[in-house]
Amino acid sequence: MAMMNAKEYEESLRKLKFNVYMFGKKLGNIVDDPIIRPSMNAVAATYECAHQPEYEDLMTAKSHLTGKKINRFTHIHQSTEDLVKKSKMGRLLGSLTGCCFQRCVGMDSLNALSMTTYDIDKKHGTQYNQRFLKYLAYVQENDLTCDGAMTDPKGDRSKAPHQQEDPDLFMHVVEERKDGIVVRGAKCHQTGAVNSHEIIIMPTISMREADKDYAISFALPADAEGITYIMGRQSCDTRKLEPGMMDRGNQIYGGHEALVVFDDVFVPWERVFMYKEWDFAGQLVEQFASYHRQSYACKAGVGDVIIGATQCIAEYNGAQNASHIKDKIIEMNHLNETLFCGSLACAAEGHQEPSGTYYVNTLLANVCKQNVTRFPFEISRLAQDIAGGLMVTLPSEQDFRSPEVGKWVEKYYKANPNVPTEYRMRMLRLIENLTLGTAAVGYLTESMHGAGSPQAQRIMISRQVNMDLKKKIAKKLSGIPEND
Repeated sequence: MAMMNAKEYEESLRKLKFNVYMFGKKLGNIVDDPIIRPSMNAVAATYECAHQPEYEDLMTAKSHLTGKKINRFTHIHQSTEDLVKKSKMGRLLGSLTGCCFQRCVGMDSLNALSMTTYDIDKKHGTQYNQRFLKYLAYVQENDLTCDGAMTDPKGDRSKAPHQQEDPDLFMHVVEERKDGIVVRGAKCHQTGAVNSHEIIIMPTISMREADKDYAISFALPADAEGITYIMGRQSCDTRKLEPGMMDRGNQIYGGHEALVVFDDVFVPWERVFMYKEWDFAGQLVEQFASYHRQSYACKAGVGDVIIGATQCIAEYNGAQNASHIKDKIIEMNHLNETLFCGSLACAAEGHQEPSGTYYVNTLLANVCKQNVTRFPFEISRLAQDIAGGLMVTLPSEQDFRSPEVGKWVEKYYKANPNVPTEYRMRMLRLIENLTLGTAAVGYLTESMHGAGSPQAQRIMISRQVNMDLKKKIAKKLSGIPEND
């Protein structure tokens, strides 16, 4: 099968039979649901861009399994050039959609599993890597979107998985059969879950032998029997149900999150990639997390949109020539480019693992993500500063269109005489959406907690930094014996 385009991707979702709930009701047609549809549009963009000549180099790659051209989101990195292109692809799509385009987590899951399954086999004599490569060939051949699912509810954070009062708070095996296993549990914060063809499960933390029933990784069709999706709420989400488009901010794209429940779900052995190898749970978590922390180049892409919107609103307000406005926009650009630098650096400093897969520099990947937990918040603060309070007090589009009061909205919200009031309102709504509304989930909150909370990166930075070498250099230059 050739790479899908956007329309073919949409039609492929229509064939799936998801069990999805939102606002307490089971959904029938998720593809055309007005709240979910914008997030599907964002994934569709990853398919459409792969067919556009100007993006082909970033959006496609050659499969190391078949030699065929594939969508880069299904590719296993074969060089540092691949890693750099991944970072550039993330920024590109972030700038084109202004939101989370949802496929990075699946790509990062595939790459992490390509390494961890190889290493498990080498130590334990298992055949996980062979299973995984067969599964990867299926994903590439059918150009599938995969939802990588790592985050368990976790319950009482002071207790290990096996110590929880409710064992289902971590995904675990409840039955072993001749033809597979039965699992129970849930995965939280699943971005783009109902826009995916496959769901790939990974453990969420490092584990000890007592937790071996929780050390599992597998893949299933996203609509497999026993899987239920409960859609998460977002600020301003029901604006998508209202007449008109202006109040949505982003007219085309969006994102979604879901709680994914596995209620005694059967997994055939050929789709199991880790089964009680507790000693490799931490490695899989770390390798996935490092890749995913690199993936936050997408925030520089969304930052491009915010900066562009901020420059526009400054001009629409007639304030673009004020020196403090210019300086704040310079700072926004400085912070945004610094984010991108981190993603590029960890890619360029990547290396080849024994499996053949190229892996990012973990120290720099964690530095990249640590910056992402901070800089987008300052970029958003500056955008709100320049936009002004009207961003959050603006009347609705229905008021603007009203025969009775629309004339006053038009009159009193006019600023730059050369810019229509409607343009000013549209730009303010976009900034609101990016920094406070539905897109803020994929920009601000995801920047904070996606791929691990800030403390997780700080722990990894402390582990990865070679402090002994730094001390040795300092002692040498100051004339202190190395061993003193």
